[in-house]
Amino acid sequence: MSTKVFFNESCSVCKKEIDLYKKMENNLEWFDINQEDAKLTNLTTDKLSRRLHVMKDGKLYKGASAFLILWSKIPKLNFLYRIFKLPIIFQIFSFFYEIVAYFLYLKNKIS
Repeated sequence: MSTKVFFNESCSVCKKEIDLYKKMENNLEWFDINQEDAKLTNLTTDKLSRRLHVMKDGKLYKGASAFLILWSKIPKLNFLYRIFKLPIIFQIFSFFYEIVAYFLYLKNKIS
């Protein structure tokens, strides 16, 4: 079963980051949440635009947890996975990710 990444192509910051990941060796499937394929998640576009989502083995992960899966699947970024999965570091990462994600969500909702 493949790993699917759901991202907001209309968010310029999100798109730049995802475009970098796409250029690296990976076995991920990429889905713009504004396209019909995003319906695989059963979430609305608004909910999907709130944070990054990754579907692995039929389970949907969001936010910092989604990034861990993403980084674990890209050999060049596997070191990020190994660092950020550590419990205290993950908690700090998750906290700051939610703040940044919220402001990106608001920015893209307005524009």
